[in-house]
Amino acid sequence: MNFEFPLKELPAVMRGPRMERRRVLVGGSACWGSIVEEGAQQGQLRLDDGRVVDLATVQHLPPVSPSKIIAVHISYSSRSFETRNQPRPTETPTYFTKPPTSVNGHGCEIHKPADSQYLNYEGEYAVVIGRTCRNVLPDEAWDYIEGFCPALDMGLQNYRDTDQGSMLRVKGADTLLPIGPGIVRGVNLFEQTLRTYRNGLVVQEAHIGDETIWGPHYVVADIARHITLVPGDVILMGTPCHSRSVDPGDLVECEITGLGRLAGTVVAIDAPRASALGVGHQPTDSPEVRRVACGFDERVPEHLKANYRQAALKK
Repeated sequence: MNFEFPLKELPAVMRGPRMERRRVLVGGSACWGSIVEEGAQQGQLRLDDGRVVDLATVQHLPPVSPSKIIAVHISYSSRSFETRNQPRPTETPTYFTKPPTSVNGHGCEIHKPADSQYLNYEGEYAVVIGRTCRNVLPDEAWDYIEGFCPALDMGLQNYRDTDQGSMLRVKGADTLLPIGPGIVRGVNLFEQTLRTYRNGLVVQEAHIGDETIWGPHYVVADIARHITLVPGDVILMGTPCHSRSVDPGDLVECEITGLGRLAGTVVAIDAPRASALGVGHQPTDSPEVRRVACGFDERVPEHLKANYRQAALKK
């Protein structure tokens, strides 16, 4: 079995030609289409009914409708160094889930409630399941993957004290999973670079092949030992170092070379009405919350810290 890198053979989902599927709103109707990869219409979207549309004229919808979303806690070596001061966080991957209602699309609004101080970005790539998958080996798992998407696994860190075990409200609130713009296959994921931007400046950066601890084939096989994955399900593959909080008005983007660039704008919303009555655990600003929300600046590259500070001045 091939658990480690480099891969002995590139799986079909990562062999060319590149193909990208997007779901958009055209004339009030949801439509699927494919990006035109060459020729005079290159970069435009050819809808399944034959029409060709300019991407600037359509609203993007999430390209997935998952029954479940499963996320790896830590799977990049730089993130493990920052948070654990070691190259591998645990012997095997650990996971949490996000509800399907957290899904959001490219060009979306990301809500930051008035009673939450820390809303952190985490640029990631998402694995989209294409076939029902249960009890598979890692080398077989590639055949059950439809493709990959950029994603932003946003988190309301002020709920970490109460939801650290489940991450339910930290990562599961509405709007906290922008994903897209499309589902891509035919690109060697491990040759790509992931970058997260705050107001146009790079605040996270990692070469995926260099930093990956567990590949998607291992993660899919691990989860599918006990949980059946069905078409449309999403697995979030973790983030590199320097996850930090953003503010209303910030433009947050995740770009993965070969896959595309996903964008969302942080928008302030009122605190939940029930919170004013003292319903439920209230947001906190504890040492544990700040440990995750503010991270360890001494363990991340200087240019990421400088860009993050500069980006705060650009709104």
